[in-house]
This record gives sequence, C-alpha cells and structure tokens, in this order.
Amino acid sequence: MPVMERAIDAAASEAGFTGLLTIDTGDERVLAKTYGFAHRALAVPNATTTRFAIASGSKAWTALAVMRLVEDGVMALGDRVRPILKNDLPLIDDGVSLEHLLTHTSGIDDYLDEDGDGDAAEYVLPVPEQVLAETEEFIPVVDGYPQAFVPGERFKYCNGGYIVLALIAERVSGVPFHDLVEREVCDRVALRHTAFLRSDELPADTALGDHFAEGNRTNVLHLPVRGNGGIYTTADELHWFWLALTAGRIVTPWSVEQMLRPRHDVPTKGCGTGWASGSTRPDRRSCSRATTPGCRSARPTTRRPRRRSACSATAPRMRGL
Repeated sequence: MPVMERAIDAAASEAGFTGLLTIDTGDERVLAKTYGFAHRALAVPNATTTRFAIASGSKAWTALAVMRLVEDGVMALGDRVRPILKNDLPLIDDGVSLEHLLTHTSGIDDYLDEDGDGDAAEYVLPVPEQVLAETEEFIPVVDGYPQAFVPGERFKYCNGGYIVLALIAERVSGVPFHDLVEREVCDRVALRHTAFLRSDELPADTALGDHFAEGNRTNVLHLPVRGNGGIYTTADELHWFWLALTAGRIVTPWSVEQMLRPRHDVPTKGCGTGWASGSTRPDRRSCSRATTPGCRSARPTTRRPRRRSACSATAPRMRGL
C-alpha cells in the first residue's frame, strides 16, 4: 500500500471517519477510499456511488441558483429584499440586499448560531421537522430574530440568511426552490444523482446521517424532512460539479470569479459568495466546509482550479478531517 494511502487510513481510523474520500486530478480519479457504513444498523457499507447529504455545502447550490437569476436579469445583487419579503420577517433591516445575504454580511441574527456555546448537533427545530418540506414553511424558523449589526458592517456566518435567499429566489422566479435548483444548476451539467431528498423516503443508495460517532441513532429528528440545505450528491457528481463550475458551464466566468473572490478577512478562512475560500488567492485554492446538526463537516472539498485537481471527503458524520 502506498505511503499516502497508509497515512489516510491512519488518519481516518484516528478520527473515526466514516464516508468516502476521493482525490481527482483533471478527469482522472487518483484515489477513492470508503470507510464505515451508509446504514449502521443494517451494516450496509459506504460505496463510491453512495449519495451523502452535504449539509451547508448546499449553500453553493443556493448561491448559484440566485446568480442564475441575476444573470437572467430577474434581480440584481444590489436589490433590497424587503419589497420581496413584504410583511414577512419584519425584523430584517430594510437595507439588507441580495449581496449581503450571499456574503454573510446581512447582520441577521441566526436561528442556529454555530459560534455560540451550544452544541449544533443537539439543536432542536422550533416547529415539527415533518412540516418543513417547502421553502415558505421555513418562515417561522427564521422569524423573530432581530438584527445583530448594520447590514454590510462585517461578516458573520448566517444559516438563516440562506433560508431567506431560497425564499426570495422562489418568490422572484415563481418556481419552487428545489425545482429551481434542479433546473438552473443540476440539469445544466447533468447532475442526475444530486437532489433535495426527503429524509423519510430516502432511496437505497443514500447514507443515513449518524448523530453520534457510535450507535445507530440518526439525525432525522434534528433536521427538516426536506430542507433548503442538505442536498444529496455523490463523489463523482461533486467532482463533475467543480469542473463544470470552474469551466463556466453553470454561471458565466465573471460570476464564478465574483463567487470565488474572498470578501472578508476572517481568521482561518476567507469567504466568497456561497462558500468559504481557504486562501486569499482564489486562483490557487478554494474550499467549502459544511456543518449541520448531527452532520459535522459533512463535505470538505479542496479545489485547485489551475491544476484541475480536487480532494473531497463526503460523510454522514465526520470529526477531525
């Protein structure tokens, strides 16, 4: 076994990693390693074709759907969101724009504060999870949170801001959000196994979200039955997504540049539009990390566009990688 594989196996064992790790250079898959189970109770092993929910990695899909509407002239980045929200979410400042939401600078206080003292994995939704299947039904989840700061003043990662983005995209386009993402992102680059699935009717090729490092409990009671995040995808389609994105096949090269450009000097990471950039040189390296209750760092991806290489780890639960 090559040294790199032995090192990866050792790191996966130490971290208790379960999932799939892939390394790609251009169109060539250099490495694919599976660990653990897609379904622990039934001892169904993870496979290279397993679909994983990628938690907040889905923010890239939300941002791309919004940018497609911007490119089509349906709305502009500088547009204020209040006229679209109308009387809903009245505590959102009148000055909040589409760009503020995309870049986590809206100042909206978050329903799930990942920087707080609580454990995000123990978060319990304020409404029954089974009713949260369509975008409009998420309004009570993000309602009632006052502004934390003036729009544009600074960066603060905001899950609720991306729920608001999904709501705005749906209202402006007149197309249900999940259908909009399928049409404007997935269908444009033939992502046939990438979709927002209901957690109560998952197909056989999907991994359940493990809530703890051991045992059979899943995270199904901590997440919406069908969210605006947590899209399911495979390692192959994740790689194809990156190739298509950087080639300008989903949005224009100008939009890609704007989305990858770091906007903020945040410790340990920069932040563009839809994902975090792990370098202040977006042409050198970009990465996205996802965190959702019961699904930690669900899909870290490191992408080097000039070398057309990527390293992705997809998992129902992961610590330390």
